[in-house]
Amino acid sequence: MTSSEMKAVNIMKTSLYQEFYKFSHKKITWVAPMLLLGYMALWIAYPMTRLMTMMTYDSSDAINLIVIIVGSTMFSMEFQNNTILTLIYKSSSKPTVYFNKFITIFVYDVLLHALSLAFTIVIALTIRPVAWMKVYRYNQPLIINMLSTTGIDVLTSVLIISLVFVISTMINSNAVVITASMAVVFFGEAISTDFMNLDSSLAYLFKWNPFNMTLLTLQYSNYPLYHETTLLTNLQISLGALAYMLTFLGVGYLIFRKKRF
Repeated sequence: MTSSEMKAVNIMKTSLYQEFYKFSHKKITWVAPMLLLGYMALWIAYPMTRLMTMMTYDSSDAINLIVIIVGSTMFSMEFQNNTILTLIYKSSSKPTVYFNKFITIFVYDVLLHALSLAFTIVIALTIRPVAWMKVYRYNQPLIINMLSTTGIDVLTSVLIISLVFVISTMINSNAVVITASMAVVFFGEAISTDFMNLDSSLAYLFKWNPFNMTLLTLQYSNYPLYHETTLLTNLQISLGALAYMLTFLGVGYLIFRKKRF
């Protein structure tokens, strides 16, 4: 590796470290996990214990809300505080800034899912015991259902993060970004249904709309109900979510690269 390449790598490492440092010093970074646990605790009394265990006590909704709020501030606050130019100057390139922010929120997202898993296991070992190896959904043991749902939800939440990045690179207002992102995510099912009701003959095409892909976690945990809405198999909706995630990340980067500060 040449000296110039070594210098570029060191700059990237320093930039990523600074991004994590800034992120770790935000209050919301530490408050959000506590809110997540509080939200999950509200579902402990829900009678369908195995379903709640599989869904890690509906942590998906809370995590989606958290990544929307936290993710939307990663660009919009830089724009509002006019610190984006300094950040780009120190990082030497826009791609470094953009993807370091994505890596930071991705790691945070994974940690939130790990926390929800740990809390679910604690609940299962104490308050609401379950038979981990008993077959539940998809002819698999409950523990596999839970781990699979968590992995699938990571994909769903990263899809949402990529969408938030597109919106936040287009709009400088933090409040508008949060509102728009929440509308897309939490009204995605209704929007998707409206799309497919426009013309039933085109349902085979409309079912691939991006709003459908935000239902991935819900469909996996309750296939018979949500398959009627999405008209896609779990594999199809997973591949669609992955494709849209990569597309949104690319579009967000292009917008950020062309944006004038």
